[in-house]
Amino acid sequence: MLKIFSLGKVEFASIAVATVNNFTRYCLKPYKLIVKFSGVTLFPPFFKAYCLYICKMRYKQRWNNFPFTPNGTPFFYGWVIIFAGTVGVLASAPGQTTGVSTFTDYLIDAIGINRDELSIAYLAGTILSSFALTYAGKLYDKYGARWISMGASVMLGSVLLVLSQSDLLIAFVCNKSHSAYNIIAIIIMVLGFFFLRFSGQGVLTMVSRNMMMKWFIAKRGLVNGISAIFVAFGFSLAPLTFDWLIQEYSWRVAWMILGGVIGVFFTGFAFIFFRDNPEDLGLVPDGEVHRNKGKDIIVKALKQFTLKEARKTITFWLFAIPLGINALYITGVTFNIVSVFNEAGLSRDSALAIFVPVSFISVSVSLIGGWISDKLKLKYLLYLLIIGEILAFISLAHLDNGVFKIGVIIGVGIASGTYNVLMAVTWPRFYGRDNLGAVTGFVMSIIVFLSALGPLLYSTSFSYSGSYSFANYILLLVSAVLFVGALKADNPQDKFANK
Repeated sequence: MLKIFSLGKVEFASIAVATVNNFTRYCLKPYKLIVKFSGVTLFPPFFKAYCLYICKMRYKQRWNNFPFTPNGTPFFYGWVIIFAGTVGVLASAPGQTTGVSTFTDYLIDAIGINRDELSIAYLAGTILSSFALTYAGKLYDKYGARWISMGASVMLGSVLLVLSQSDLLIAFVCNKSHSAYNIIAIIIMVLGFFFLRFSGQGVLTMVSRNMMMKWFIAKRGLVNGISAIFVAFGFSLAPLTFDWLIQEYSWRVAWMILGGVIGVFFTGFAFIFFRDNPEDLGLVPDGEVHRNKGKDIIVKALKQFTLKEARKTITFWLFAIPLGINALYITGVTFNIVSVFNEAGLSRDSALAIFVPVSFISVSVSLIGGWISDKLKLKYLLYLLIIGEILAFISLAHLDNGVFKIGVIIGVGIASGTYNVLMAVTWPRFYGRDNLGAVTGFVMSIIVFLSALGPLLYSTSFSYSGSYSFANYILLLVSAVLFVGALKADNPQDKFANK
């Protein structure tokens, strides 16, 4: 002990460093933070970081069994996860385009900007949110579905409360008579739409879907199809529900109610029912051990891909781009739906009437496609997705011929239903569950980015060519190329099957 006190600063630091390095090498995963102390390289503030890391892991494990123990339920807890995840996707409705569109006219009147300016703010906010989703996915991998969903719901609830006062906030910052009023209003709305789209359409949707897919392997497609039925039904009711709230209380109070319900009640719901991995609770996916046998379709990942590795496979892009194109044209056509049908000589009622039959086809394809996906190579469903898109583009370009209206309904229904299957099932099967958040976060970035460009593509096509057909022909050409490329869209796990 006396020898220790007699050591110089450098000698003492050297002993401390050796002890710390041995401890971190064999016991903990070292952080790559380096500072200098007395000429000796150390790893602080490693102690604080490692203590927080250990506490976080113990904290996470301890709270996994609160307020109840999931592995103590009389049935497989994965079915509760499907229910909870479906509610999570539905809770994102205020952040989806269908949810925002209900409030658009009221925002324009309250703020005092025109429709084009609000559309620019919405476009910019959506694009900016797409850039943050990959990082959000990595946070999901690190902290799990429960905590990230709670953070996303608090953010979504908060931004809804702020947006309910957006006109007052803008007026507080800048008087309406000021020459810069419109610019300031657009900037504030861009920020609002960024957080709305990031938390709602992005994080909450991604986390809820990923959580469901982590709890099932062999039945992954089937349970996704079941969830898709309720999601489609809920999303179809969302605009009507939001409009009822507006008519009953006002647009401002409607957003406040939604913000309170999501920010408080859904956050509590997520804390009670959301769980990340079945293995953390002593359970296994599907409630039973599943192994790839013989000539079975590989549904259980043999290799866990990182995002960097996934992006290097051509299969990743052959699936991600068609999914993004589906989001692009759905958003673009929906945003201009009345104008698209008016150009073809069809009425507003005729335009809005297509959503009901489309939803029936979409739900049917989601359920059947989900069940088939557990037994079939996903590249065949990719073919179906692209065929649906091609049929939709051809029909939209010739909508003035009455028979092509049926083609639009069938094409959009098939593509939307297949999209629901592939968006959920593809990534855990092809790239594993360990980095699922990072992979799907990047995919969501692509999809959200392209969806933001949809209205711009279709409106530009109409402005410069006097028709929406030009946009449809461009997308038709791209889809035809992707259909040929889909021949190479094999499961990256196949090459590891015989190793």
